[in-house]
Formats: sequence, C-alpha cells, structure tokens
Amino acid sequence: MTDSAAGGDGMPAPDPGVSIVAGTFAIDDLDAFLADLDAIAADTGAVVQAFDADLVISATHLREAARLAARAIARGEAVARDPGVEVLLYAAGRRQIDRALELGVSEGERAAVVLVADFGDVSGADRPSADLDQATESVRELAADSRTDPDDSGLPVDFDKERVREFYGVTDRELTATTGGLADVVRERVALLDVEK
Repeated sequence: MTDSAAGGDGMPAPDPGVSIVAGTFAIDDLDAFLADLDAIAADTGAVVQAFDADLVISATHLREAARLAARAIARGEAVARDPGVEVLLYAAGRRQIDRALELGVSEGERAAVVLVADFGDVSGADRPSADLDQATESVRELAADSRTDPDDSGLPVDFDKERVREFYGVTDRELTATTGGLADVVRERVALLDVEK
C-alpha cells in the first residue's frame, strides 16, 4: 500500500459509504433548502451536500471527492471544518471555499445532485454512524423527481460541457493533450488537489 492510499497512521484510507440522489429540485429559498439538508444531516448523522448537476461529470466524480475528503480529515489535513464542505472542495478541485461554493446549488427549479455519505468511521470527522437509507429517502422527498445511485451503477448525469470547461479551467490544448475526455480531465483535477496542498 502506498502512502497516498493510506491514512496518516499507515492504516487504510477511509472509504465512506455514499449514496447519490439526482433530480429536479424547486428551490424557492436557498437558505431554507440548505436548512432542510442540514436537518436531514442532523436527524440521520449523514453528510449531505448538494451540487449543481450541470457541473457534476458523474457519480464517480462525487464518490472520489468523498473518499479524498475522508482521507484528508483522517490525516488532519482538511481545509474545512465541515465534512460536506471538504467534499465540495475536492469535487471542485479547489482549496478556496468561496470558489468551490460555485459548484453548489442556487435558487430556481433546477437539476441537482445530492451526495449523502456516512463519515461515522472517519477518524477526526466527529460524526456518528449515519442512516444512509433514511437520509437518501429524506433527500428524495425534497425533489420534484429523483433517481438514486446507491452502488455506482451508472447514474445518468447530463453535465453542461461548456460550464464544466469554464469552471475547471479546461483548455482546448489540455483536451487535445489527453487520451481521455473532459470527464477524465476533471477527475484528474480532483485527484491532484492533494498534490497542491
């Protein structure tokens, strides 16, 4: 096992349980919507973080962000006090919280993706074990319509390529230089955030 795969004490890196809910949410009042997500987190012990669906390239994108955030917390290297914000930082591939918040949701009827995670076994997260099933169902109840991806079976995500390129700063030259596509470049941004610390 390499040090990058291990926690700070040589133990395996934490891999929190994750469920992903994608759907259409009618967000009339952003503060009220975020308060609803906070209430779900408080009731279930889950980390609950919402994302603008146009900027999420896949469920794997968010699962990897959650795994890397859990590792940073376990190592005592997290930038944010809140695990949900740390996940947001990794998903955004940025260390600046104000810039990462642009990956979050805004008011209006819009597509969003909500990550629900169990950080109960993550050293330093100071979270109870989560009831992921209840948290997932509660998030689904907030949506006008929704689908879940409990096992990474391929939740359909229809991201906005131009917005993704702008948000992540992906250039034509960078896309030409890679053997993969835009999703691969974004996943690399997420993975490289550790190197930039």
